[in-house]
Amino acid sequence: MREDLISCVLKPGDKLRFEALRGLYGVSYSTLREALSRLSSEGLVIAEGQRGFFAAPISEADLLDITDARVVLELECVTRAMERGDANWEAAIISAFHKLDRLEDSMGEKLRTTPEWDRLHMEFHDALVGAAGSPTLSELRHLLFERARRYRRISALVRKEPRRKSGEHRVMMEAVLSRDIDVARDLMERHIREVAQNVLRNGLNVALAEVQA
Repeated sequence: MREDLISCVLKPGDKLRFEALRGLYGVSYSTLREALSRLSSEGLVIAEGQRGFFAAPISEADLLDITDARVVLELECVTRAMERGDANWEAAIISAFHKLDRLEDSMGEKLRTTPEWDRLHMEFHDALVGAAGSPTLSELRHLLFERARRYRRISALVRKEPRRKSGEHRVMMEAVLSRDIDVARDLMERHIREVAQNVLRNGLNVALAEVQA
């Protein structure tokens, strides 16, 4: 269900009806209620008292809020990682980049976000901050990363040309491994904000129409 919310199979703003969800996922009412409550705590579902559960809507305010919060957390985490990281941390970054880069090469000009790309992309960004040393920051960062995935999918739908991110990821990796804190923070912030800029540049209404098509 999380993946269907992120990929907008379950449309933003739609009421999540228990009978339909039972048929779709083949689970009990109690399992559905537990899953919906958990997804509500993650910001992907909205619980509205007696009205029930709804797929969280998308909006400019939500997009910008998630983006701003991600910038704060990612920059803090990557700074801590650069200050504390060891050789194992460096090796994990290089390995994660190599896997993501190989996948992008195989996808060629048709590069779009896919479940496999999402997984390797997350692993690369997790590796960059892997030495931050704060479980609390890591948990908050992961929640925001998941919420941002929905907007990345929407951004891919409205993008005029495929965004090949390997170049951006490579220069971020190089800055992080060289412990160039100012450059790494600047690159990370621009990388995060590009999704919001692309969605807003192409129009949120256009994005909504693409999602609902």
